Amino acid sequence: MEIILEIIVPVFGIVGIGYAAARLGVFRQEANKGLSAFVFDFAIPAMLFRTMATTALPAEIEWAYLISYFGGGYGAWLIGSLLSHFVFRRGGAEPAIAGMTGGFSNTVMLGVPLVLTALGDQATLPLFLIIACHSWQLLSVVTVQAEAGIGAREDMRRLPVNVIKGLVRNPIIIALLAGVLWNLAGLQLPPVVDTLTGTLGRAALPCAVFAMGASLAGYRLAGSIGEAGIGVALKLALHPVLVWLLATHVFAVDPLWRDVAVILASLPVGINVYLMAQRYQAGIAPTVTAILISTGLSVLTVAGVLTLLEVR
Repeated sequence: MEIILEIIVPVFGIVGIGYAAARLGVFRQEANKGLSAFVFDFAIPAMLFRTMATTALPAEIEWAYLISYFGGGYGAWLIGSLLSHFVFRRGGAEPAIAGMTGGFSNTVMLGVPLVLTALGDQATLPLFLIIACHSWQLLSVVTVQAEAGIGAREDMRRLPVNVIKGLVRNPIIIALLAGVLWNLAGLQLPPVVDTLTGTLGRAALPCAVFAMGASLAGYRLAGSIGEAGIGVALKLALHPVLVWLLATHVFAVDPLWRDVAVILASLPVGINVYLMAQRYQAGIAPTVTAILISTGLSVLTVAGVLTLLEVR
């Protein structure tokens, strides 16, 4: 009950408020576009820069931690792709989208506020280490798989350039890199910069969660329940189980870092999966349905994960 009252209700409650406000027309989608732009272009980058500039960095990269998280994600991804191809007889880019549905978490809009609320500032470094490697890596993989599926070799030749362009234009990646470089240089943040980024950063968490709820109001269940159900099961059950097994029984990952990875793995399908489905016009219906169902069910599954991990 303590987990529900202190962690689940504050985070998912704001999601619900944003969803209700958008559905009732009190908060229009045009306003949500502006709020989302503020969150992704200013508030979260400010928070990430300040955090990475002032946090004690590990002496070496925690490869066991990263392999545990992304290994679990790619395990769910592979199964989703195989089921899409062999069971549902999908071709082209659809197996790539189905795989991504099982292994791509909503790490920024929901993961950042949930992990920091549940585990506190001590979880900052492992949280942002995954975020720094998350989108660019998984989006690159789904692009390669999708392009290979549809045989667009010319687009595949442009893939490295497209990935680099996406990285250098991403405010979140820029902020993470700038913060790490500032930290490695041994510099102190000037008080005015510390105050400015801290103030912006405090707006990031509630605004991100509210914007996520408002964004969900724009989606509707689109059918393909069978395929969507497989994706939801992979995302909410298999992904966190695989991460926990790898972090606990294959690698000796620090318990705090392990908890961060498992919580992130237990989150619902990220909205970027829908964006990729739209890009390739493949698997749109099961993707939209999986996002909505997984977000609703994640209230229960995240609470279960936090209880099993004995998060207080």
